[in-house]
Amino acid sequence: MKPKMTLKKIISTSLILLFFGVLPAQNVLQKANTFINSLSEEIKSKTLFNLEDSERFNMNYVPIPRAGATFHDFNETQKTAALDLLRASLSEEGFRKSQEIMELEKVLRIIENNDADKMPDGRPRRDPLNYHFCIFGNPSKDKPWGWRFEGHHLSLNFTSTDGIISSSTPTFFGTNPGIVRSTEYKGKEVLKKEAELGFSLLHSMTPEQLKTVVFTDVAPHDIVTTTDRKVKQVEQLGISYKALSKAQKKTFMELLDLYMNNYEHEFATGFRDKINKAGIENLTFAWAGSLKPGKGHYFRIQGPTLLIEYDNTQNDANHVHTVVRDLTNDYGEDLLKAHYAKDHKH
Repeated sequence: MKPKMTLKKIISTSLILLFFGVLPAQNVLQKANTFINSLSEEIKSKTLFNLEDSERFNMNYVPIPRAGATFHDFNETQKTAALDLLRASLSEEGFRKSQEIMELEKVLRIIENNDADKMPDGRPRRDPLNYHFCIFGNPSKDKPWGWRFEGHHLSLNFTSTDGIISSSTPTFFGTNPGIVRSTEYKGKEVLKKEAELGFSLLHSMTPEQLKTVVFTDVAPHDIVTTTDRKVKQVEQLGISYKALSKAQKKTFMELLDLYMNNYEHEFATGFRDKINKAGIENLTFAWAGSLKPGKGHYFRIQGPTLLIEYDNTQNDANHVHTVVRDLTNDYGEDLLKAHYAKDHKH
């Protein structure tokens, strides 16, 4: 009997193959169908939903019971197929972050040391295998479909129309601890660059600029948009891109690119084009809370089509929530309307 491969071994093997170029060019449609075809009928019943199912919009990033099969349901072949689909849908950097966020569940279980804290199924609430896969619709080139990968501190939502990824938002990444201060993972900070660039841009501001950038001394307890299906009116505050110096504009774009670089290359290119067409000069950078790390702080980048939020307030400002929202096309809704309108004409 062969020893079971752990999730960590599967991830490590896949990353080695990716590094050495053994894996072919990724194809999300192919990977989705390979994944589905690997599943038993019982697991399919947990995983497959209609595209119109309300579950597609049931975004959550806290450790609660969810729909969809998890790594606990999969054998090794199915685990590999599931991770191949995730990897194909993100950049290498986005995939790395997702795996490291899952690993933080091990840290939380050690730190909290509370084996009585269980999910309804009896498994520990802090569990790196308790991440759920849902497929919405029938993956094909001709018809729209979508999929979601979600669990504690991850909500990755994808929609495909015309055979390509047409939406990858909402995109939620979170970390607790933000910086690991104990265990064998001590020093680990998954979202380190986001924090560093945010503070770097803040600290480059002149006293006069800070009057515009900082809109309140108290950071919100969480991202403002939380799990809303559609982003409600969020007041656009802060300093405009136009008002930044050349050096500040460079840092601003590095921060924006950091978020864009989590996405699969072709989608990232299209998303950047959309932001550019709406006007980089129409983007703003706003800050709330402490001007130094260690106390609650929050920032956002906002424009006509984009909202990025970063919040670090909980657990003594060592618990990060960050999200990207496409203000016109979360869950692919704008492109789906266009697709159905085109089909109706035919």
